[in-house]
Amino acid sequence: MKRFMKRIEEILEAGGIKKDIALLAVSGVALLVSIFDLVPLPFDAAWISVILCGIPIILEAVIGLVTAFDIKADVLVSIALIASLCIGEDFAAGEVVFIMQLGALLEDLTVAKARAGIEKLVRLTPQTARVIKNGKEETVPAERVRVGDILRILPGETIPVDGVIRSGQTSINQAVMTGESMPVDKKEGDEVSSGTVNQFGAFDMEAVKVGEDSSIQRMIKLVQSANAGKAKIVSLADRWATWIVVIALSAALITGLITGEIIRAVTILVVFCPCALVLATPTAIMAAIGNATKHGFLVKEGDALERLAGVRIIAFDKTGTLTCGNPCVISVKSISENFSENEVYRLAASAERLSEHPLGKAIVSSYQQRLTLPFLQAEDFQMIPGNGVSAMLDGRKILVGKEEFLKNEGITVARSEDIRTYLQEGSTIICIAANKEHIGYVILSDTLRKESMETIEKIKQFGAEPVLLTGDNENAAQHMARKLRIGEVYAGCLPEDKLQYIDGCRKNGKSVCMIGDGVNDAPALKMADVGIAMGGIGSDIAVDAADIALVDDKVGELPHLLSLSKRMMTTIKWNLTFSMILNFAAITLAITGILSPVVGALVHNAGSVLVIINSAFLLKWRKKR
Repeated sequence: MKRFMKRIEEILEAGGIKKDIALLAVSGVALLVSIFDLVPLPFDAAWISVILCGIPIILEAVIGLVTAFDIKADVLVSIALIASLCIGEDFAAGEVVFIMQLGALLEDLTVAKARAGIEKLVRLTPQTARVIKNGKEETVPAERVRVGDILRILPGETIPVDGVIRSGQTSINQAVMTGESMPVDKKEGDEVSSGTVNQFGAFDMEAVKVGEDSSIQRMIKLVQSANAGKAKIVSLADRWATWIVVIALSAALITGLITGEIIRAVTILVVFCPCALVLATPTAIMAAIGNATKHGFLVKEGDALERLAGVRIIAFDKTGTLTCGNPCVISVKSISENFSENEVYRLAASAERLSEHPLGKAIVSSYQQRLTLPFLQAEDFQMIPGNGVSAMLDGRKILVGKEEFLKNEGITVARSEDIRTYLQEGSTIICIAANKEHIGYVILSDTLRKESMETIEKIKQFGAEPVLLTGDNENAAQHMARKLRIGEVYAGCLPEDKLQYIDGCRKNGKSVCMIGDGVNDAPALKMADVGIAMGGIGSDIAVDAADIALVDDKVGELPHLLSLSKRMMTTIKWNLTFSMILNFAAITLAITGILSPVVGALVHNAGSVLVIINSAFLLKWRKKR
């Protein structure tokens, strides 16, 4: 029986939303023909609506009752439909099922469809690997790599498995795992993770974790498990349906027995049909989604705004969310009387102009934006992976790179108090030397978005607690938290750490909204009660995992979204209250015989229209300052 019911359910779902819209359009026209008698037909045109909209409702009710004894709103609708047809009220039957199917369509339009986020995550893993056997390179499928195999990774390639570098040095972009934009220099003996990208410099590595044990495969599992553990909100109409069915049937039966008039009993069933109740939530959600769209939000989950209204913790990723996501020069320091700060800056940018390192590119880009002095012509340029660059500029040998790089060249490095402060704040310090003399520093850091501080303050006023979850180091995380006045900070977070934090909050009864932008945020975005991804700077995988995407990355609009979700829930509660009052008033009139089935259906229709109008006010709503 269950297999037969499942087959019927598959038939009902065939064609999707486009089919539902077409059937509703035809049914709507048929009802107009019926009420105004526009076209002479051998039957009442309302029967078209009964067949196209009513039969699916009856089948859904039967499936729910047979497979799980699940009494939903469609059970009461089916009873009202059959009762109306039995006494010849065809238009009342057609109008009721049309309204119900319209509500169902609005619900479907707000529900996110299957997304390809996990597939994109899978595609991050290279399909092949370059294995060294007997001194020769052999390209094999990545799944055939075994623990202990030696792999060669070339510049620009994605690392296929977890391992340890055995020879060579390079810089690795670990954004896929930590979300941080700053590359990490790696040398012999350092660990590297699958899914991360080799920036430059070839190296050989030993495979340590392969297949299902690798970092990228563990992240895929995290996203899948987080998705499975996220409960959906059950509509109030379905939650109350059991009681409504019992009350309606009891009232109809008692009225019929006492009065002996079956017409009154049928009228009770018609007016108690929860049309306005079913429309109360989806119409408000649709209007709120329209409002959110105007403010740069793409709401992909229909009930995301319902969940957002109840969040008590808002967890932020740092890089790319509260900050701009790209390193830039925040200060230049000269420690030599022979060079001004602008001259130090010019020498560093001119030397780095031919560099492929992300930090070198950041120095060049920042220099072009701030100064108009032309670059010096670099000669004898050399790039030393993991250390820095050297070049001849105007007859002087210039070194730009790490402190250790200069020390290895026999140069004494001076470290002033302000440089120690920058290091404590998590900034990256680049040293510059000219002809064996240390002449200054270039300090790079990720910069705070202009609107981040105000956003955090408004979120606190909303009644939610901001929390910082970042893969960055402790110093950088604490410095940023102090600037934003965020009290709770978790630094050095891997994807599973963020997931564990959110899972812990939810187990303690605290609903969480996660806001992030990177691939590493995808599991947390999926697990959180509401996930919001940065749609511009964010990765496709993060956007796919989230319930809501912030299209233009303007975090300053987040307080509006929070306030809108609260206002939407207020509108829904007013809609529900009104619809229930209308129902009880209508049933009272039906019991006394004042309302006929057709008039009762029209009253219900008027109630549905009022609910839609009330919801429509959300389209242009904005909280007054």
